[in-house]
Amino acid sequence: MQYATQPTASHYVNGEYLEDTAGDEIAVIYPATGERIATVHAATPKVIEAAIAAAERAQAQWAATSPRERGRVLTRAAQIMRERNHALSVLETYDTGKPLQETLVADATSGSDALEYFGGIANGLTGEHIPLGEDWVYTVREPLGVCVGIGAWNYPTQIACWKAAPALACGNAMVFKPSETTPLSALKVAEILTEAGAPAGLFNVVQGMGEVGGALVSDPRVAKVSLTGSVPTGRKVYASAASQMKHVTMELGGKSPLVIFDDADLDSAVSGAINANFYSSGQVCSNGTRVFVQKGIKEAFLARLAERLKGAVMGDPLDEATNFGPMVSQRQMEIVQGYIAKGKDEGARLVAGGNRIERDGFWLEPTVFADVTDDMTIAREEIFGPVLSVLDFDTEEEAIARANATEYGLAAGVFTRDISRAHRVVAQFHAGSCFINSYNDAPVEAPFGGVKASGVGRENSKAAIDHWSQLKSVYVRMGDCEAAF
Repeated sequence: MQYATQPTASHYVNGEYLEDTAGDEIAVIYPATGERIATVHAATPKVIEAAIAAAERAQAQWAATSPRERGRVLTRAAQIMRERNHALSVLETYDTGKPLQETLVADATSGSDALEYFGGIANGLTGEHIPLGEDWVYTVREPLGVCVGIGAWNYPTQIACWKAAPALACGNAMVFKPSETTPLSALKVAEILTEAGAPAGLFNVVQGMGEVGGALVSDPRVAKVSLTGSVPTGRKVYASAASQMKHVTMELGGKSPLVIFDDADLDSAVSGAINANFYSSGQVCSNGTRVFVQKGIKEAFLARLAERLKGAVMGDPLDEATNFGPMVSQRQMEIVQGYIAKGKDEGARLVAGGNRIERDGFWLEPTVFADVTDDMTIAREEIFGPVLSVLDFDTEEEAIARANATEYGLAAGVFTRDISRAHRVVAQFHAGSCFINSYNDAPVEAPFGGVKASGVGRENSKAAIDHWSQLKSVYVRMGDCEAAF
């Protein structure tokens, strides 16, 4: 079974599909061919109002629902999503261009994991009792209210669920705006939540670009904004939310380091570098794009990496033999091509790739630069494409200092057989998500998020609950209340 790429309607509001063709037309382009496969319309003020009003109504009903029942709804949604994994994965491939081999295991599956995890812990979201002698305090965990989620284009199904699952578990409602580049998948998440028993209006999807996002973020009825996106966009959204003292979670970009010591298992380290740079064609916020390789194994590493890249199969993304897909859009491909040109111009040594593949769609070869220095553009700026930069280093202290010399702090990784060194290095990384002899694992059970310019707050795990709820403290005096006069 495959879903049609043309959605039932552009938006999903108050438990049903909603169309308003007065909004600007947004073409949905299949990245593998460059063809238009669907059309949606940006939300008009009327659609935005309907979504926020529906969320307000649903949130009041949902907050009064027992946590156990909330959990059941999320768990049912997870089950439905798993049952429809193939169809959802095909849709995700059409939306993003990512190979079906990847979307079958990394997208709707990750979304269903989030729904199941937060469905499972919903009933345990309790407060605490604080004894104070004869008196005592108890705390109550309460929802925030109506929340806005703003998604990125690289993981549209996963991001919708990563935001919806903890938000709904805590008793909130959500209006979600997908990226205008990948607008299709979130509509199916909304449809499934309704089918699972969520009240109409609990999870709404509206399409649009920055103007629509700005209207949602600035609405005084919205209590919380959660954005996945670039650092420049995050700064704008954060400032807007802060002007009304809204809660925020910002999951932004990075220029993350991957440090490989000369005692590392070479094939394992090469696999880690491939996962850190070429999964999803390099379009992952946490990617370890600055690969610091100790000089003793640098040339062996480069040779093995170049050999392994011959295993990249760039065919029809719907063929499960394909393991490397196109860029998400013409614009993103051109941005990455610009960075490849800068790498060459600034003196980096091109070891592999570097070219556009001559076919329809937005295809670039996996690209590797060596002899990269810290001041080069490709070592400083987030590229968001399949471009790996290898930097040499001599000592552990040098590697750590250079790894941390960035405004970003989303992720970092280390490969070494010396477990003491591994923990010592990780302890000194300025990053929110770290990896030892691995890279880019993101189980829902573990917190995910960055430090410095890479973001605020955490997604996933029990830590997310603190970002989607608020505590009320109640002081109970058991005796008489005294006053000075």
